[in-house]
Amino acid sequence: MDITKILHSFGENGFSYSPVSIPIYETSIFSFESFEQFQESLLSEFDSHLYTRGKNPTVEVLEKKIAALEKAESAKLFSSGIAAVSAATMAFLKSGDHVVCVKDAYGWTNRLFSQYLNRFGVEVTFVDGKNPDDFIKSTKSNTKLFFLESPTTFTFQLQDLSAIAEFAKDKNIKTVIDNTWATPLFQNPIELGIDIVVHSASKYIGGHSDVVAGIVAGNERDIRYIFNTEFMNIGAAPGPFEAWLLLRGLRTIHLRMQKHMENTLKIVDFLKTVKEVEDIYYPLYENHPQYELAKKQMRGGSGLLSIKLRVDSIEKIIKFTNALKIFRKAVSWGGYESLVMPYAATNREGLTEKNKIVRLHIGLENSEILIEDLQQAFFAMKKSGF
Repeated sequence: MDITKILHSFGENGFSYSPVSIPIYETSIFSFESFEQFQESLLSEFDSHLYTRGKNPTVEVLEKKIAALEKAESAKLFSSGIAAVSAATMAFLKSGDHVVCVKDAYGWTNRLFSQYLNRFGVEVTFVDGKNPDDFIKSTKSNTKLFFLESPTTFTFQLQDLSAIAEFAKDKNIKTVIDNTWATPLFQNPIELGIDIVVHSASKYIGGHSDVVAGIVAGNERDIRYIFNTEFMNIGAAPGPFEAWLLLRGLRTIHLRMQKHMENTLKIVDFLKTVKEVEDIYYPLYENHPQYELAKKQMRGGSGLLSIKLRVDSIEKIIKFTNALKIFRKAVSWGGYESLVMPYAATNREGLTEKNKIVRLHIGLENSEILIEDLQQAFFAMKKSGF
């Protein structure tokens, strides 16, 4: 299906008066004309508008669009990205099960697997994941789920999705991937054999840093199962207004992602010339060790990358960060604005190798202005004299 049709018309039929902007159904409940209709809805809430916590017309349009973009049969919107990750994994796990998870995943995903699930007797093995053998060799008789994030947070390492999915299907292991970085525009893991795709919709799907939400997409059987187990019991439901904001953002995702990528490739070209930069972590950078895999399983790249600074003190990282004027100091990413996130800000460990890494989100500003901002920050760092 053409992407323009998905973004601008798919799933939008059935509303009175043919509105150009989807109505916000800001209602908690829906009423019925008869006992029979009421009963049918109560017995099949996945398919019925009964209570907005389960299903809402505004939310439903967004879910249909995301499912179409991800080449999935169905999708479910959650109140946050980590709610989507938690539901998509916990639905298929029980006490005594084993999970293999990529070790450089998003911080709260890592905490879910390293701390939270341990309380319920779920065993987790963390692997580097750059080689499919990392997953294969870590598989046990009780392994029920592989959790992937390709590329990973901060270091942007990829996993070979097709190879891992092929092995997992043979062993009846469920595969779940966080596809937030690539978006459905640049990577479709379901077409590569992955079972379930999750997104932090707060990032590029929303695109304006004004909404928090998550998405789970997959075949209808899995999404129904997640709905009836984790989603309805935990209640991590989004509001209709949040769904409307996401629909608004989704209208321009194809334009925004192209600009993010164009800007980022220009920034990477600049960073290659900076001697204070020891390494660049971006899958579409030709010196990335998995560049060929990136080109094979992705159609493009987003605006998030990391650099490793050539420094001998934390003070120089602080100086570089504080000298930036256009890049804002903030968590998250995926909006129109450029951001900086030094790994050293997440801990007090001093100058470790990982603390030399600084994550940059390249926004939609003029790329020349962003390069000028980075140039003056590198100059300030170099002249700091620490």
